Amino acid sequence: MLLISVVIPTWQRPRLLQNCLRALSGQTPGADDFEIIVVSDGPDHVTAAGLQDWIAENPIYHRFLPMPKKKGPAAARNYGWQHAQAPLVAFTDDDTLPDANWLNAYLQQWDGREQAAFTGKVVVPLEARPTDFARNTAGLETADFVTANCACTKKALLLTGGFDERFAMAWREDSDLHFKLLQHHIPLTKNESAIVVHPVREARWGISLKEQKKTLYNALLYKKFPDLYRAHDNAKPPVLYYLIIVCGLGCLASLLPAPHQPAIIFFVAWLALTLWFTYKRLKNNALTFSHITEMLYTSALIPWLSVYWHFYGLVKFGTWFI
Repeated sequence: MLLISVVIPTWQRPRLLQNCLRALSGQTPGADDFEIIVVSDGPDHVTAAGLQDWIAENPIYHRFLPMPKKKGPAAARNYGWQHAQAPLVAFTDDDTLPDANWLNAYLQQWDGREQAAFTGKVVVPLEARPTDFARNTAGLETADFVTANCACTKKALLLTGGFDERFAMAWREDSDLHFKLLQHHIPLTKNESAIVVHPVREARWGISLKEQKKTLYNALLYKKFPDLYRAHDNAKPPVLYYLIIVCGLGCLASLLPAPHQPAIIFFVAWLALTLWFTYKRLKNNALTFSHITEMLYTSALIPWLSVYWHFYGLVKFGTWFI
């Protein structure tokens, strides 16, 4: 009898996925007690091919469910739990390494009630002086509720509607489910024994610029849960970003008329604030030449991109907050 289902969304990352599945194959519950459902976010022949040999060599019940089209990890998780056969559904990501006792910890804590949710402990191993990207990844350790390590009864997911598929990127879809659980008064319990290790994956140079697009989904979360958003997560572009932008615009505007002395003042202010932002990101982090140049380059652009995507989200989702 299946006691718990594991849902893993993925997309063309077969090496990471196989590491995750290898960790899951050593779980304490017997192979007949849980199933693994891998959902690809759209047709994914790379992952399907990579899974064939692995599935053939492991006795655990697996299913590979490709989505008809790419819609984001929230939709992939919905597709997974909707096909789950067990009454309790655990979620993790394809770049994690669940502890051998992960599922057993949830099963031991669950008292059989139909509506319940749990969140475990995420461990992000860091070097003595990590990169900025690694330090941001480590924020998972202190988050209230993350899909890298959580579990919900299927009845709780049905009641809340699961994940809102409008969150088309891996950002805020977990907070959205968290807030829906709170709204429906579904008990949410922390389980420190349910451990998932989340290694920092390799990231391309300048990845933080691409990450700024996620900011637009703050507006959707705020529109749906303004009170809970303020109480739990007041994420918004910091004042420093606005100061940098004002100085940058002031410099450009001052170049038009003569004299250009105001432009020099604004430029110096913009440069000082940008360098301060860079220093904050480098403090206690890696000081290699590549990382320093990356922080200098991205720090000059992040305020503009972050604020742009913030206001884009406000317009897209029809809400307002600064």
